Formats: sequence, C-alpha cells, structure tokens
Amino acid sequence: MSDTVRADSVMIQWQKRRRPLNKYMQYITCVHNGISSILIDVITQVRESIVARADSTWMEHIIATVKERVDARVGEVFEDCFVNTISSTIERYDDGSAFVLTGDIPAMWLRDSTWQMIPYVHFSGDYPEIAELIGGVLQRQLMYIDMDPYANAFNAEPNGAGHHDDLTEMSPWIWERKYEVDSLSAPLFLAGHLWDRTHEDAHLGGLEKALETVVDVFAREQRHETSDYRFERPGAQVATETLSHGGKGAPVGYTGMTWSGFRPSDDANSYGYNVPGNAFAVVVLRTAARVLEQMNAATGATSSPVISRARDLADQISAGIYEHGVIDHPQWGKVFAYEVDGLGQTLTMDDANMPSLLSLPYIGFLEADDPIYLNTRAMVLSDTNPFYFNGSRAQGIGSPHTPHEYIWPIALAVQALTSTSAHEVDQIIDTLIHTTGGTGLMHESFHKDDDALFTREWFSWANAMFCELVLAYCSLTQSNDISRKEASNG
Repeated sequence: MSDTVRADSVMIQWQKRRRPLNKYMQYITCVHNGISSILIDVITQVRESIVARADSTWMEHIIATVKERVDARVGEVFEDCFVNTISSTIERYDDGSAFVLTGDIPAMWLRDSTWQMIPYVHFSGDYPEIAELIGGVLQRQLMYIDMDPYANAFNAEPNGAGHHDDLTEMSPWIWERKYEVDSLSAPLFLAGHLWDRTHEDAHLGGLEKALETVVDVFAREQRHETSDYRFERPGAQVATETLSHGGKGAPVGYTGMTWSGFRPSDDANSYGYNVPGNAFAVVVLRTAARVLEQMNAATGATSSPVISRARDLADQISAGIYEHGVIDHPQWGKVFAYEVDGLGQTLTMDDANMPSLLSLPYIGFLEADDPIYLNTRAMVLSDTNPFYFNGSRAQGIGSPHTPHEYIWPIALAVQALTSTSAHEVDQIIDTLIHTTGGTGLMHESFHKDDDALFTREWFSWANAMFCELVLAYCSLTQSNDISRKEASNG
C-alpha cells in the first residue's frame, strides 16, 4: 500500500468540515449486528490509508465553474459532495489500481464504485489525472469480475472480511456474493464512458476478457435452472437477505432476459427477471461491443468473436423485455413491470436504487419521451408505486431496503436527470440541498416529514448522484448519446 498523499487547498478546507468517524458507526451498529466492531476497525484502518493522489487544480476549476452557475447554497453542497469521494473513499495501489470505499462499509461494490466515478468521468478527456484515477478503478473492477462474476462486493485484499457465514462459494477477497445483473454490468458502463471521453485503451486491457465472462454468465442465467449459483444467509432476519428454494430463488420460465438473484438495492428479487437490470445489461453489452470494435479498428487487430455474441445476447434480452416486461396496467396503460418471472407473475413498483425504471432514459435504454416510459414514469411517481412517499419535507421514491416513508436522494436526483421540466429540476435541487439533516451531504434516505431522521450519513453514491445532477444542470456533462446509440441498435 502506498503512502497517503493529501491534495492541498480544497482538500484541507473540506477536511476541516468533515464529520467524526464515530458518527458513521451508528448505522453500522444497527444494521450489521455482531460484526460492527470488526467493521469499525477495518474502516478506521482503510480511512487512515486513504489516498487522494491528485493535483487539486482540476477540482478547484470544476468547483469554481459550478459556483459561477448556481446559487451559493447549491455550490457549497456541491463542493462538499464533489470533494467527498476523492478525499475520503479512494485508495490507490502501486499496480495502478484503485479501491473505492462505498462509504461506511469497508468494501468495494462494483455498482456503487461505478456511479461514484460517473461525475468525474465527464472530465477525463481534459485531465489525464482523472483518466488515470478512473482507469485504476476500472482495472480493479475487471480484476474482481475475473475473480468471481457472481459477487457484488469485494475486499481491498484477501482478508476474509464480510459475510463469510453465507452459504455460497466465498473467497477471502469477497465481502458479499449476492448475484446482481446490474453489478456485473456496471464496470462495462464505466468503460464505455471512459473510452468515449479519452479514446485511449491504456486502461481497457482487460475489457475483452471481462466481456467474455459477462456474456457467458448472462447467457447461462437466461436458463437459471442450469446454473450452479446458490445463495443462502443463515439466520437472515428478513426474507430479502436470502434466496428461497434452497438458495436458488423462486422458479422462473424462459423469457430471453437474464436472471438475477438480487436487486440493485442488494435485496432479493421477488421474481427472477429484474426489468431495469436487464435494460442496463442491454445497454452495456452493446456499449462494450462497440468499444472493443473501435479499439480493434484503431490498432488493426482482428475482430473478436465476443463482439457479435454480445450484440446477439443484447438483442435477445431486449426482445424479452418488450415481450414479457411490458404489461397493460388498468390505470396507466402500457408500462414496464419492475420484475417478472416468465410464468405469469409480475411486480408493479420501482425502487430508488439504480438502475430503476425511472432511470431508463438516464442509463440510455430509451428516450425520455418514449410513450411506454412516460406511462411508467407517471405510475412510479404515484401512489401506485408502494414505495413512493409524499411528505412535508419531500416527495419521492424510497425502497424496501430502508424504513417505510424514507425517500432516497439518489431517486430524487434520477427523477431530475430524466425530467423534461425545468421547474421540476429546480424544485428537486432545492429539496436536496434542504434535506441533508444539517450535515451538508447526501444520505442513503431520509424521512419524508423530517430530514433529521436518515440512514447512512456517509453514503458516497448519493453524494455522487447529487454532483451528477448539478453538473448536468450547469451543462457540464456530456450527453448520454454513447449509450443511446447502443439502445437504438436493437
């Protein structure tokens, strides 16, 4: 592990405002009973060795540009959130890779680490140090996929931390082995954004092998009955922490979609085919295929067979979504279901975590004016969605992963990022900066009537999505055209 290096100026000013570590332990003690002392020790060790090996000039420039375009309070919260990930969650290694702490849990999630990097990737073509950092994150993500494509969260080293009482094929590198379609997809999404902004393949050397692994797993899980994957959590206090039917999950029929045991929230699926997760898979398969094709053309290399395999699989999954994942709702008309099982069962809801039904235009699966999406959007932002909450402090989407009537800032940011109404965007930004519970940072969730009641004070993914929203508001993000090209190819 390399020595800690702190960038000056912005870093030092922000560090003076950072909350003590002991406040971040409250949520852990409640949720992770029995291992909270281990978590505290590991988090303390990781945070003491955090590396922010970047010249702060690029950060100062971006922050200054944002502050010129927004009011003072928005600029202040943006600064805290934007600096947060770089200064407090990233650990760099001598091999060039980078480990990204999700926040108050000392592990790296493939999904979370991707979204944590998204606000910075927009500037990777302008600042080589950002490209190097994100390339390091991607390098570690691809290493983890090679270790075990069914795992969702990993340790910084093979220390055996995490959920090693789970009944599944664990290794010392793995923190948790909940199989999620979106987790396996996320690094390919990050790779596509990095390539399209830098057109450099220095950090994409493992992309072809990773895509081969992803295609193999997605194809296998189209017929989950043939899969060896099992997951059970002995003594799970809630049903969503484990899979039924001996760890295999509820029965499913063939749809062309690919099965997932767990949702982006890390909660177990009710039905095996998560529709937004499959939509995300379609996008990233087409994105990775295109990136590999362009890389091969640039170097004169022979085209890889995995390119056509990825595109064919994306077509199959997309067809499955529209054949089995679109339902006729008596109030809203044709809408996307959240989950289906291919045996006639469907689930009508949305979850705050991404990918969500609300996020479909943002991830690049379709356009924001798509008729089925507009119907779906209206549905999930209404009482039809059992996790849509309307309170005196805010209204928005929550999750069964958190207490009832708690709204997620991530979902509010996604609602704004997919909105075609400037008024709605303004309202949501105002809501977000006034529901931090006095901390100045985003949380996992907060109560609809009292933002002083929240879960996870330190949740880097939420901070990143607020930054992504503000950057888009300031016209500092590049459009999602790279993904929409892939969506339109199906």
